[in-house]
Amino acid sequence: MSCGVLSRCEDRQNQIVPLSAIWPLRRDESSLRLANLGVPARSAAVSAIVVLVALALAGAILDAILYRSLLDAVDDATAARVRNIVEELRSEPPGGLDSALLDTDQHVVAVQLIAPDGKVISRSGLAPDTALIPVTRFDLNLRRGIPDDEVPTDNMRISGQRVNTATGEYTVLVGGGSEAVEATARAVALLFACGAPIIVAVAAAASYWLVRRSLRSVDAIRSRVADISASDLAERVPVPTSRDEISALAVTMNEMLARIEAGHRTQQRFVSDASHELRSPLATIISGLEVAEAHPELLDAELAVGTLLPEAHRMRVLIEDLLLLARTDEQSLVLRKDEVRLDELAEVEAARVRRDTGCAIYTDLSPTRLIGDPAAVGRIIRNLVENAVRHAKSRVDIHSGSREGSAVLTVSDDGPGIAAADRARVFERFVRLDTDRARSGGGTGLGLAIVAEVVAAHGGTVTIDDRPDGGTAMIVTLPQRPCR
Repeated sequence: MSCGVLSRCEDRQNQIVPLSAIWPLRRDESSLRLANLGVPARSAAVSAIVVLVALALAGAILDAILYRSLLDAVDDATAARVRNIVEELRSEPPGGLDSALLDTDQHVVAVQLIAPDGKVISRSGLAPDTALIPVTRFDLNLRRGIPDDEVPTDNMRISGQRVNTATGEYTVLVGGGSEAVEATARAVALLFACGAPIIVAVAAAASYWLVRRSLRSVDAIRSRVADISASDLAERVPVPTSRDEISALAVTMNEMLARIEAGHRTQQRFVSDASHELRSPLATIISGLEVAEAHPELLDAELAVGTLLPEAHRMRVLIEDLLLLARTDEQSLVLRKDEVRLDELAEVEAARVRRDTGCAIYTDLSPTRLIGDPAAVGRIIRNLVENAVRHAKSRVDIHSGSREGSAVLTVSDDGPGIAAADRARVFERFVRLDTDRARSGGGTGLGLAIVAEVVAAHGGTVTIDDRPDGGTAMIVTLPQRPCR
């Protein structure tokens, strides 16, 4: 029976959870509760703590300054009384001392004149008849402000000095009241202690109200952003009338929404145009293959080379251009940094066009070097030259050179030209301004868009100007960097 009782007791002891295991859980729970408080409550708590600490420090410092200044006033008063009595004794005998010098006031509470034999021969009304402090502690120099903890009565500060007279060496002691100073310091400290909770409460309440009022605007912005969907990006968040950080946040949010809306519309238009562009060659290829399936005898070299193969090449070029533009949109276009001989690339492209077209190609190429991606720069030149040949009547001019630390490439044609109002639009995707730029001309509407993106990736600019003799001049400016 006793063994069973002992076993149960041991089991209960084993079930006791150590305090060290409970405390971290309670501390974590407390931290979680504090973390779950709202921003206004946390701001109010922080404000209360900061104000409390500031008041405690300021109160302690101010009370110490006040206490020290009051003690200095007492010491100044006692030292002045000692000097006055000493001056009087140097000209008058001790018995003829002016009674006014023995009077007391708010600062001076005791005055004693001690004879050479140590007896008090003159004193103020409430001063004791024995020395306030041993006279051996004084000499012919004034000693002021002996603290009250060194005085037996422990309620005054002593200033004193010995003085030689015709009848001997006398000692002057003057006591200043320190009890009133201590009472004043205690009263001020008590006022700080009583007023601090009120000030802390007011500061916390004001912080809570201000933060909560500010967060109403943030909550309104959050609610509006939560309501905005991809199908309705025209919504905007409300902008508070106050010109503060929250107002700036709302303006920034609206600007971001405007950019998202513009990008969404551009993406929709781009997908629509890309689908339309791909549909045409696909329809041609499918139609040709269906005809060949129905009439195998018609599938000959003329159909394959004259119809199917050009459309397949056109679709391949279009897909490559779309992939290139997609990489530039995602800022994942990786450019090499090699030495680019712009004049040599332009000469190669001019020679190719001379072989493939009947258009006259004139070149004025000065040695021009820059740091960039040779393949990408070659793509810029090819697209500009093909665009110029497509719209030229009889002549295309290619010029390269350097100007003010930049490489400049100019490709011009004697075609119909581009109106000033349309010069920014031609760098958009799938843009054709007139029948001269229709699909029958062989373009996809992406060439100049690719030029603009690649030039921007190199940190350059592309502009359009009028050709002096009529037509269009495309001017590309790329920054030159010293070759390593």
